[in-house]
Amino acid sequence: MAVAVTAMVALAFLIPLAVGVMEIAESRALADAERQAATIVPALVITDDVAALERALASTPAGVSRLAVHLSGGRTVGRSRVGPADVANAAERARTVPVANGYVLLRPVALGGGRSAVIEAYAPEADARKGVSTSWAVLTGVAVTLVVGSVVVADRLGARVVRSARRLGQAAAALGAGDLSVRIIPDGPPELVAAGRAFNAMADQVAVLLAAERELAADLSHRLRTPLTALRLNLGGSGPEAEQQRRLAIERLEHAVDEIIEASRRPARRAVPAGCDAALVLCERLAFWSALAEDQGRPWQLVGADEATPVPVAAADLGAVVDALLGNVFRHTPQGTAFRVTLHRGSGIVGVLVADAGPGIPDPERALRRGNSGAGSTGLGLDIARRLAESTGGGVRVEPSALGGTGVNLWLRTDGRAAAPRRGLLRRARGGATGSPVR
Repeated sequence: MAVAVTAMVALAFLIPLAVGVMEIAESRALADAERQAATIVPALVITDDVAALERALASTPAGVSRLAVHLSGGRTVGRSRVGPADVANAAERARTVPVANGYVLLRPVALGGGRSAVIEAYAPEADARKGVSTSWAVLTGVAVTLVVGSVVVADRLGARVVRSARRLGQAAAALGAGDLSVRIIPDGPPELVAAGRAFNAMADQVAVLLAAERELAADLSHRLRTPLTALRLNLGGSGPEAEQQRRLAIERLEHAVDEIIEASRRPARRAVPAGCDAALVLCERLAFWSALAEDQGRPWQLVGADEATPVPVAAADLGAVVDALLGNVFRHTPQGTAFRVTLHRGSGIVGVLVADAGPGIPDPERALRRGNSGAGSTGLGLDIARRLAESTGGGVRVEPSALGGTGVNLWLRTDGRAAAPRRGLLRRARGGATGSPVR
């Protein structure tokens, strides 16, 4: 495209310039012939003698080879290259007549006594073409230089665009192949810079979405551990009560599997429901775990769940967190170990405190990190609780409990603020929790 456009522009200027150069060269040659003819006029004014005029023609720079004089009466001095008709036509005004290998300028001269003459000056074609070839070559060189220069500039500009587009295409191909870390440095025209920034934003969003989906799959799968734990603990029991507990565990396992299948088919996460009653959720979950606690001889208490306590989380999510925390108690403490669940209501905050009398957790900070467990489990339970609490602006703490074992403090904010609970508040809430057991 650059070659075609620049070549057309160059030709549009080159052709008129070439014609103009040729016309200038012809005009220069005829002007020189005019000056040569003017040199013989003084001799014609003085005499019309043929011999004298021949001597005068020989003394001019052009000489008798290029100058001739046509006198009245048909006399001609010098070498003539035109016919009588051309001379007669030039008797009144100057004329230029093309001849072989050049041009002839016929200039009439009025002499005294009613006499007249016509001076013939010859301009060879070599003089009319002198310098034309050189000028044409220079013009052609300038045109070629312009075309080549425009092609080079267009190629560099096009390479910049193509290079940016190629990098963007390669990054898109790498992202499609599964490399979520690929990013590009936006460059090139503004449109490609905007496309590069949009690609980086898209790649970041894809990485976030995939990470969220992986966490969701892990969290949903972790819910299977609660019914599996209950089922495993009931396998050794016998009698109608144990059979009933096994059926309940199997039903809950089936329900958890259905939830996982339903969640995996959703195109995106659904909006979080308005909230639930934390007291009701705790009562339901403790009713489920109470049978296992009695079979294993575990004393337990549910404190503070005697009135409605709204929290801004879904009942299923809060129930899953409570199951995870109680499941940890049953899995990681010996049979007969006591535990207590306390529901605390504060100003703009609700706390769920799960305490046990077991051996405790050696490294509470490590236990809160996702995937870390010092007891051979998945290490997801406490992380699920932490993320649920942080979604409301609250948090989770793991500290020694008043029972002598581990205390997991789950704090949910109900005022919409994103402030974390103070450590002093945790201590006061744990120390002041009172109530009676609920079975």
